[in-house]
Order: sequence, then structure tokens, then C-alpha cells
Amino acid sequence: MGVVQGFTEFLPISSSGHLILVPALLGWDDPFIRSLAFSVMLHMGTLVALLLYFWREWASLVPAFFASLRDRSIGSDPDRRMAWLLAVTTIPAIVVGVAFNDIIETNVREPGVVAVLLVVGAGILWVADRWSSLAREMASLSYREAFGIGAAQALALFPGVSRSGISISAGRFLGLTRPAAARFSFLMAAPIIAGAGAYEAVKLVRGEEAVTIEPGVAIVGFLAAFVSGVAAIHVLLRWLAGHRLDIFVWYRLAVAAIVLIWFLSP
Repeated sequence: MGVVQGFTEFLPISSSGHLILVPALLGWDDPFIRSLAFSVMLHMGTLVALLLYFWREWASLVPAFFASLRDRSIGSDPDRRMAWLLAVTTIPAIVVGVAFNDIIETNVREPGVVAVLLVVGAGILWVADRWSSLAREMASLSYREAFGIGAAQALALFPGVSRSGISISAGRFLGLTRPAAARFSFLMAAPIIAGAGAYEAVKLVRGEEAVTIEPGVAIVGFLAAFVSGVAAIHVLLRWLAGHRLDIFVWYRLAVAAIVLIWFLSP
């Protein structure tokens, strides 16, 4: 499950969808791997992968953000501006997450629904990758455009949409190059993953789920999510330097077909 989380969190194929489908297809019914405690550990593994892989960027962006608060000015500093672009992307996800996360978690977690959203996401990804001939970089985004990418990212609360897939698609619709769209997607993911992990941790501390924590299993899940997350980021950035997103479109369609055949079979 850690490997599934690590790879699917960053590849545009939906981590939440796969974390529903894999146990269902393999017949796993272990209460701990479905628990909040295990989910928190998986999220922390992918968060650490993001922070370490992009440590140079964070070493510039985090101080720049706080410097802009101190000086009450962004000025002409590109790091300050990029930090605020990323901050703007979190607003829609926070609003939608707080308002609808529990409703979606309770009502939209069926394999059939995931399969349908995998197909819808595949269509969006395919169209977006062919939409524009522009070759924009991250720094050219406006705050309005960053907000738009953040609004698209909020749709990833629905399992099967894919956070990276929908945010990369939004970036491509705005004319970003494939590597730029993926890099911006990864950078904007860090605060969202951190927030999701913190939200789940608070629910866990409040005792909203009674489950026996298995430290060894949790640590293995964390490490697997971390290692596979780093690998997924590296592979995707290298792949997009010279390839289209078609391989992920076909993968999503293939998984959806398998799930629908399994789901509809007597």
C-alpha cells in the first residue's frame, strides 16, 4: 500500500482511487491498512519525498514567503512571487476540503465510481496535453491562473480524478510546458498533502477511529511511500522532458476497464 501511495500520488493516475481499488481487487480487508493512522503515515511518506526532492526550491521559497510577510512586500523577488503563487493554489483546496471532505469520503468511495472518474480524468488529460502550443514556464503564471490550477486541484477530492493529473492538465490548458506543469503540480502538492495529513491526524487524536496501531507496519508503509514517491517524481519529470502524457491516459483507461468488468461481473 505504501508503494501504491508513493507512485500514484505523483503519477497522474489517482492515489485515492488506487488505495480503494487495490484492497478491493485483492480481497484485502485488514482494518489497519484502511485506518486513519496508516493513512497519516502514507501521507507523511509522500510529503517527506516532496520536501527532500525539491529541497533547494523549498530552501529559497520558505524564507522568501516569510520575508514577504515581514516586509509586507513581494517586490521584484521571483522567489517571493513564486511562494505566493503556490500559497494562492491552496485556497480552493482548503475551502472545498473543509466543506466537503467528509461527505466525499463517506459517499464516493465505490470502485465503480472510481472507474468512471478514471475515464473522465483520462479524457481531460488527453485533451489538455494537446490543447496549447505555448511553452510557458512556472514564473509566467498570474495569481488568477494559479488560483485556477488550485481550483482544479480541489476536484481531486473525488477518488479517481488524481491530484497531479488534474493540476498538470490545468497547467497544460494554460500553456505550461509538460515539465513546468508537473513541477508546479509537485510544489503545490506539499502544503496540501501536509494539510491532509494534519487533518487526519487531528481526527485520529480525537479518537474518531478505534484501531490498534501496528508501529512496524506503519513504518514499513511510510518508508515504502517515501522511496516510491521519490522514484515517481524523478521518473515523471524525466519522462515529460521528451514524451506526451499518453501512457498515463491509456493506463487509466485500462484500469477502468478492468474494474468495470470486475464490478459488473456476477
